This record gives sequence, C-alpha cells and structure tokens, in this order.
Amino acid sequence: MTDVPYGRGGSPLQNLIKAGHRETKLSALRMVDEMDAGPVYTKRPLSLAGRAEDIYQRAGKLSVDIIRWMIATQPAPVAQQGDVVTFKRRTPAQSELPREAGLDELYDHIRMLDAPTYPHAFIERDGYRYEFTQAERGDGELRAQVVIRPIRSEETAGS
Repeated sequence: MTDVPYGRGGSPLQNLIKAGHRETKLSALRMVDEMDAGPVYTKRPLSLAGRAEDIYQRAGKLSVDIIRWMIATQPAPVAQQGDVVTFKRRTPAQSELPREAGLDELYDHIRMLDAPTYPHAFIERDGYRYEFTQAERGDGELRAQVVIRPIRSEETAGS
C-alpha cells in the first residue's frame, strides 16, 4: 500500500497517515526474500481518505482490478527505483491517543486505526479504557464513538 521503495515494511496505512500523506499507490510486486523489495508490475493511485476499514475496502477492489489487468496483459515487472524508506510495524501501545495533539492529528489517529484488525485508538483513565471509532471532523470539533471498558489485568500486564 505504498509507492515502493518508499514505505517498505510494516503498518503501511498507519505510517502513511501518521506522516501526513493523503494519497498513496497500491503497488503490485513480485515476492522476493526481502520484504517488499521485489520488482513492480504496476502502481495505482489510492486515496487515504476516510476510516482504515474504508481504505482497506478500496484497496481490495483496486487489487481485483490489478489482478484482472495482470492476467490480461502479463506485464513484466520493473526493478524498484529510488531511496528505500522502511516502515516499522506499529505496536498496540502506539494506539493510545497522543496527549498533545490538535483536532486534525486526533482525527487521523482515530481513523487510521478504525478497522477490525487493529487496536482502536484509546485513552486509559481511572481503571477504564476509552476506545474511539467513527471519527468525523466538523467545524472546529471532532466527533467519535466511544466504548468504555474496565481495564483487565492482562491488558496492563504487558504495558
């Protein structure tokens, strides 16, 4: 989900949004031993607007289009060009909302984690975890859904 060789590695969507990107490329590449280092068959534009789940759904539909195109055209892959930038996989602890952030940064933080496969954005206070989803930016405000749960001992043991 990056314009390789920029963004090889883990948690590409979250790392792209965290870095302020609004668009990316969905790259189809040949698998090789090194992660995301193979030659590229094609790159297609992909918007990073909306919730993570929405972006993943768009990427899935675009993947189907790319697969159909590859079957029809049998393209030859081309070696990646440019400087390699590697992303690190995010940890669950990095889902905590930043303490000092503006509304836009908070919005991006919540939406980039709003998918079933990631720990949702959260804060912890007084024995409870507040998990945020469905973020929407309004005029001078941020709206989101919140689920409040007691913190279980196994959640804090690894922190």
